[in-house]
Amino acid sequence: MTQTPRERARQQTMVEIVAIGRSHLELHGAAGLSLRAVARDLGVVSSAVYRYVKNRDELLTLLVVDGYNALGDAVDAALEDVSAEDFKAQFRATGRAVREWALAEPARYGLLFGSPVPGYEAPAEQTMTPGTRVVMRLVLILDAAYAAGQLTGREQVIDPRLSADFAAIRQDLGVTMDDSALAAGVLAWTSLFGAVNFEVFGQYGADTFSTPAGLFESHLDGIESMVGLR
Repeated sequence: MTQTPRERARQQTMVEIVAIGRSHLELHGAAGLSLRAVARDLGVVSSAVYRYVKNRDELLTLLVVDGYNALGDAVDAALEDVSAEDFKAQFRATGRAVREWALAEPARYGLLFGSPVPGYEAPAEQTMTPGTRVVMRLVLILDAAYAAGQLTGREQVIDPRLSADFAAIRQDLGVTMDDSALAAGVLAWTSLFGAVNFEVFGQYGADTFSTPAGLFESHLDGIESMVGLR
């Protein structure tokens, strides 16, 4: 459907508001975001910006959705040239893309995976779909490897209290992995983002590792072994 000039102008203004919001996030952090400051950089009076974004929380939500989609796009781009049958390569490409995006965009990554912003709760109806893009990629990679018989050496005994949870996940996501593979997938997800968090937020210390990229590759080796990809 063709947009009217008014609709195109509104869409362009929203793009500019998000871009300004990203720059302010980098400079001042999430807690320092201000619609008045955004309006100033947009070149309009403060009252005018409220026609597009109602309040700070709505701006934060726009930035959260924008960040999740940017991360998801980075992962999608990294997987474009990877064979659909090479599950190890797909997993490593996903992990590397997450790390590279996080290091290039620490403020945006921090908004998504760092400390909660005081007084703000992301609305699930707007953030759930973009927020699960990467984990869905990971799940589908592992599920395809499972279906191809390429998840090997897993002997984990799963607490039976988790069976109903894993059954619901299988139904919601349309995957066939057994409970052991799903448990390993959850651990792969949290391990990947935990490793990235430690590096982005400086938790290793300044001089602990001279080659953080090499350490991350070692982490990927360990995660692959844990889920049975090696």
